[in-house]
Amino acid sequence: MTAGRYVARIVEVPDHGIKLEPAEDSVAPDQPTEVNLLGMAIALALGAAGYRHHSEQRDPELQTLDALLTGEAVMPWRSPDESSSPYLVCELNDGPPTCEVRPTVD
Repeated sequence: MTAGRYVARIVEVPDHGIKLEPAEDSVAPDQPTEVNLLGMAIALALGAAGYRHHSEQRDPELQTLDALLTGEAVMPWRSPDESSSPYLVCELNDGPPTCEVRPTVD
């Protein structure tokens, strides 16, 4: 697993879902297995924070995990509080990544 930290602001895209705006110093994995593990950790963190799937269907050709991590894709998730722009913080270590949604980055 790539060591480091993936940090991104969660931005609400009205009527479509959310997209991630990675911080300048964020590290995103480049190996497919690591990308998939990070994608699952992100989905678990969003679910734990109250995010729900938006009714709009995902386009699997455009909305890939790689595109999500780089901030190029809007994914069909709905924020529980559309007035805030929280952060997704993921620790990338030797084991599976751990992610959580936070109001600020510390």
